[in-house]
Amino acid sequence: MPDAMISITGLRKSFGALTVLDGIDLDIAANRKSVLIGAAGTGKSVLMKCLSGIHQPDSGTIRIAGQSVGTAGSRDHTRLMQSVGVLFQQGGLFDGLPVWRNIAFRLLQNRGISAADARATAIEKLAMVNLPEETADLFPAELSGGMQKRVGIARAMAGDPSLLLLDEPTAGLDPITTTIINSLIDECIRETGATVLSITSDMASACGAYDDLYMLHDGKIVWGGQTADLATADNAYVRQMTEGRSDGPIQFITEEA
Repeated sequence: MPDAMISITGLRKSFGALTVLDGIDLDIAANRKSVLIGAAGTGKSVLMKCLSGIHQPDSGTIRIAGQSVGTAGSRDHTRLMQSVGVLFQQGGLFDGLPVWRNIAFRLLQNRGISAADARATAIEKLAMVNLPEETADLFPAELSGGMQKRVGIARAMAGDPSLLLLDEPTAGLDPITTTIINSLIDECIRETGATVLSITSDMASACGAYDDLYMLHDGKIVWGGQTADLATADNAYVRQMTEGRSDGPIQFITEEA
């Protein structure tokens, strides 16, 4: 794919005897919103951590904007990650830092800007997610869950990245807040032109808020295409997930009462 923002070939990752990713081949188009779905425990977050360099793959290649993703901490990896914003599943905010320092953390660490400029950038990003300036001096524990998600998005947007990796951006939120968060992501993308790859268990958001959808099952991508084609998708795995059915090829472990 010549206009791919992310290109993954033959990606494998195991933890001991457990194989999580078993030969992932995936291209994510630039300037589009893509989402990865899959049952719980299928390795979606592991794939995201491989993309961000947190996990080192056992084999295979990952390229972002044509550049190989190296080992976390290396100079080349640090330079590449300056163009990537990440929203972690649980927000990943530092409890002991005020909101503005959370948002500007990477800028302060890697770019050496002044505290005053970093705070100004944080306030600018807060405005993008519809949070007032006074939020900057609060601590994460003083924020609601929805506000913490907004701060996480603001932090991901700091530095104006060309790629956003979003891990469960609407997990644990009520339907109204979910709609607000999805709209905020859209607005941020319109302002910056960033490419988005999100992973989610929220099927309503997956089917309605993204351009392209891919499904991970048993360590492999089993379906990929435009979300507009989901209604006619002839794939038992993706239909079971999007329809929320318990019967189908995906087997769920249930506990007996």
